[in-house]
Amino acid sequence: MAEDWQQGGFGLYLHWPFCEAKCPYCDFNSHVARHIDQSRWCAAYLTEIDRYAALLPGRVLNTVFFGGGTPSLMAPETVAAIIERIKHHWPMANDPEITLEANPGSVEAGRFRAFAQAGISRISMGIQALNDADLKRLGRIHSVSEARQAFDIARENFERVSFDLIYARQDQTLDSWKTELRSALSMAVDHLSLYQLTIESGTAFGDRYAAGKLRGLPEDDIAAEMYETTQEICASAGLPAYEVSNHARAGAESRHNLIYWRYGDYIGIGPGAHGRITHNGQKYATEAHRAPGKWLESVENSGVIETRERLSGPDQAVEYLLMGLRITDGIDPARFERLAGKPLDPAAVDHLVSIGMIETHDNRLRATRSGRAVLNAVIRDLLPD
Repeated sequence: MAEDWQQGGFGLYLHWPFCEAKCPYCDFNSHVARHIDQSRWCAAYLTEIDRYAALLPGRVLNTVFFGGGTPSLMAPETVAAIIERIKHHWPMANDPEITLEANPGSVEAGRFRAFAQAGISRISMGIQALNDADLKRLGRIHSVSEARQAFDIARENFERVSFDLIYARQDQTLDSWKTELRSALSMAVDHLSLYQLTIESGTAFGDRYAAGKLRGLPEDDIAAEMYETTQEICASAGLPAYEVSNHARAGAESRHNLIYWRYGDYIGIGPGAHGRITHNGQKYATEAHRAPGKWLESVENSGVIETRERLSGPDQAVEYLLMGLRITDGIDPARFERLAGKPLDPAAVDHLVSIGMIETHDNRLRATRSGRAVLNAVIRDLLPD
């Protein structure tokens, strides 16, 4: 009998924690370091790959994702060694998706050619704005011209190239966002990630906001209108939303991220990396040490590298719902019931259907476009406990 994770697939996420500069909106586990011993970090990643291969042998690996931080700062030789070790341990799916995140400031033609030769098949580029003043405000260290040049280099070396933009920025108007989005769509190959600016505690923006010094953020109704406009413009350009913040042509969706949203298994390697793995029929949530130095020393000294938490069936059902309703495919209510030990509340489902927040069709339960715009509220209604 197939285990539940097989309905979502199996991937590996590798976290590179270093950046050239820390952006004021970023709450990811990223750090600025003057010197990085690439050979030492490479050896640690290989050790962790070996450890997980012994724990989860023989599975077909669908995707690999180098995230960060800024993985395009990794030496191509490090990336090549990691991919080679991964392929040594696990059989790979046909045409595996192997993604590397890049920032425009770290893009060089020779480095990108080397990444492609190492086995990278997809680039995800953090452009964030097509406006120099806003790039500066966001703490980015590249210009629009540099971003476009980096994008062109990526296009020359990889068939699949995605990039990110942030909207609902300070003093941004709806009309200016429409213009910027259309410019982005003229560049886009087949995938765009478009995120509303969120102010996270513990970031520089969070501190400024708490002190009343982060001015010019759009009102909620303007931000909501920007979201709706984004859906309409991208859909008309042939890149409809397949997830709350992600748009793609048919067949060009991020296969790695779909493993998360379809609640498959994924290994998390590197400082602060999260994972979901099924071992001996039990699903676990894993989280590695966040501090890069502590993680590195723990790997080298065979110490405790991560926490591992058993997830009950109801815990898994909640995670499946939280992740699955983000995508337009939605969830399988029967799978939810198997995990939870009980079905979703029929009254809650009927109510949300009646007000146009969700729909049920072909044994799937999906959030509508209106529902995805207020997804947290929809989920609260489905999970009142």
